[in-house]
Amino acid sequence: MSLRIAGESLEYGLMLAPMAGFSDRAMRVVCHEAGAELSVTEMVSAKATVYGDKKTALLSRIYPDEGRVALQIFGSEPEVMARAAEILSQPMGEGAGRPFMIDINMGCPVKKIFSNGEGSALMKDPELIYRITAAVVGATPLPVSVKLRAGVDKRHINATECALAAESAGASMITIHGRTREDMYSGTVDREIIKDVKSCLHIPVIANGDIASGADALEMLSYTGADGIAIGRGAVGNPFIFSEVRAALMGESYTAPTLEERIVCALRQLKLASLDKGEAIAVPEARKQIASYLKGFRGAAELRARINLMRSYSEVEAILMEALSADDE
Repeated sequence: MSLRIAGESLEYGLMLAPMAGFSDRAMRVVCHEAGAELSVTEMVSAKATVYGDKKTALLSRIYPDEGRVALQIFGSEPEVMARAAEILSQPMGEGAGRPFMIDINMGCPVKKIFSNGEGSALMKDPELIYRITAAVVGATPLPVSVKLRAGVDKRHINATECALAAESAGASMITIHGRTREDMYSGTVDREIIKDVKSCLHIPVIANGDIASGADALEMLSYTGADGIAIGRGAVGNPFIFSEVRAALMGESYTAPTLEERIVCALRQLKLASLDKGEAIAVPEARKQIASYLKGFRGAAELRARINLMRSYSEVEAILMEALSADDE
């Protein structure tokens, strides 16, 4: 399979989904190295971007070692969203590159975002979705994608209507998470909704939700006819999933990474995050991801408990190296 966006080809249509608190530069780099062909940043506020917020500017920095990156923005005012897209279409710092694409968040289910009329709350108003998308498309030379959910709740499943509004406004790609806002991340993703969206659109549709293995990806693609797969939680502490999915798509066997390979990757990701943010921020933030890297290995629970007390890269490294030595005995 192959997916084309703005003249560029994504051979397997493999994307790292945006996740607040997770899909930072460090995670995007290791996922790119493992086979992700497109990554999406943590969402950044359009308003904060326009107001010149320094923290938002740091979140928006993209570097060449990340591969293709879509920069995701959220907001509810077409003019503000357009101005933010215009600003973010340029490199955000020395040595930085510009994004491959601008992605509009219309699927975030978090209460604070939803209550402010942003994220998945935009799905209440397909006409506003059209106006926001059209404004962003008109403000940037980059392709524009839109991230949606199935709907606000089970009584209001309108992903197809919202996707058609975005397509008619000039969107180049749609990503559908097959849960409603009310579902949050519980229950099982509804593949039928993704299939319906795909059958009605002429632009690429990316399927998102419940992809934790190569077999999951094959089932999702077979059922929905989607053009690609966006993996979120399945890639946390497991960037190797992109290699696994690629092998499945090619009909090849896949060998899971060894404990040593997992530890080397975990430490690389933590080192990258520490260089970007400083150890005081990066180490506490990385604890959940490191715990996932260790999942299934002997003594993982004890290791997680110890790592949760650590505050420096060297402390984490010492514990992981100790675990590796113990595994070799």
